Amino acid sequence: MGDTTGSAAAAAALLIFGFFLFVVAIAAYVIGSFFLMKVFEKAGVEGKWRAWVPVYNVMIFAKLGDVSPWVMLIAVGAAAVLNQVPVLGPLLGLLPLAVSALAAWRVGLKLQKETPWVVLYIFLALVWLGINAFDRSRWNPVVGPAPWAGNAFLADATVWAGVPVQPQPAAGSAPAPGFAPPAGYTPAAPSTGYAPPAPPTGYAPPAAPPAASPPAPPAGDVPPAPPAGDVPPAPPAPAGDQND
Repeated sequence: MGDTTGSAAAAAALLIFGFFLFVVAIAAYVIGSFFLMKVFEKAGVEGKWRAWVPVYNVMIFAKLGDVSPWVMLIAVGAAAVLNQVPVLGPLLGLLPLAVSALAAWRVGLKLQKETPWVVLYIFLALVWLGINAFDRSRWNPVVGPAPWAGNAFLADATVWAGVPVQPQPAAGSAPAPGFAPPAGYTPAAPSTGYAPPAPPTGYAPPAAPPAASPPAPPAGDVPPAPPAGDVPPAPPAPAGDQND
């Protein structure tokens, strides 16, 4: 009787714990999808529903991070199917995290986040998503090329309606802050100075106006001479001279 009661209590505890984990997982998925929706809005993704579809939402996240969404799908599928394989299963379970971390690094650069921010994503993805969803950062897809840009397997080359294509930066453009350029990357040399554009053919500058000179006085303009005999009066004699 005691064994039966103990088994029933253990089963009830496991059931309650399993229900608790289920509720936590649902809540985490709802919060994460809501944060993804806000990040997708910053990136210009059309259709809020895309952030709520399982697996598809992380494929879009990978695409925004310049990683092929099909690589993300393969990683999720391998982790789900082979997670029970001894030794290999736990390692394959880390594949989706590794692929999404690469995408998070690139998405963070486009939201003006330095490279160390990806560490926060690896350990606290919901916090990372929440910060990027509600801070004042703006989406800037023109950052330096990803190190795997020339890899046909990892690089994103898909085109989906409603999901903006991430433009490739022009050759020689300066990398964004926090971006480490791949080996062999050489930025364009800065210009030595500004050269004004050449004038169009046949253009002649207008002639300079003649220098202005003061007007000459009229001929014969001579100041009048003083009148003849105009002699100033003599000063008065001293007082002593009058007494004599």
